[in-house]
Amino acid sequence: MATYKKRGFKPKNKEEEQEIVEQESATAEVFSSLDESASKTEEWVASNQNYILGIIGVIAVGVLGYLAYVQFVEKPKEASATNEMYYPQQYFDQAINSASAKDSLYNLALNGAEGKYGFLDIIDEYSGTKAANLANYSAGMAYLNMQKYQEAISHLEDFNAEDDILGALAKGGLGDAFMQLDQPEEALDFYDKALKHSDNSFTAPKFLYKAGVTALDLGQKEKALQYFQQIKDQYASSDEASTIDAFIGMAKSTK
Repeated sequence: MATYKKRGFKPKNKEEEQEIVEQESATAEVFSSLDESASKTEEWVASNQNYILGIIGVIAVGVLGYLAYVQFVEKPKEASATNEMYYPQQYFDQAINSASAKDSLYNLALNGAEGKYGFLDIIDEYSGTKAANLANYSAGMAYLNMQKYQEAISHLEDFNAEDDILGALAKGGLGDAFMQLDQPEEALDFYDKALKHSDNSFTAPKFLYKAGVTALDLGQKEKALQYFQQIKDQYASSDEASTIDAFIGMAKSTK
């Protein structure tokens, strides 16, 4: 049992005196051990000082190098890529709204002209930037509209979709490309992915409709009915809902 030693305390007997001596001896050993450990640590630090400073230096250089890269390489690269997008995007928008010469406009958007970059140049020259990622989406859609479906698939698969609407459109575009290549199973899978990516009122009824029609073609009547019924129940004001009763009837009559 530990004994609290008050000031002026005198042991009552030899047993208490012995206990105090043992406690003081143990305490002295602890402090001695701590002193030895501290001394060894100091010796190790002293003998390995250059090594430690080297590690700290490497870490500092790495951090400073990363910050410099972001500030002087990544940000200017991103800004330059964004500026380059302006030219091909104009042609892409004109192609979408044009009644004729669509392919030539899409070609200008893809390949550029007059010393200006197209989407494909931006993808190659500014890889890793947000602009290059968006260029993959635009290039994929351009190829899809030009009926070059393999190229469309290649670029749309490379597009990293964070935006709800663009992500859903990209996955739906992949569905359209596979449908045109007579691969309805793959098409239906991507229509489902488009629906899971976002249930916004702009893209959801569009891909519910396409998924339903594709499911009908595949003989998946129950599944088709679910897609069509969802349009009727959740997107009654959409364009697709205007004729959905007829498709619901088709799905039910062919069950």
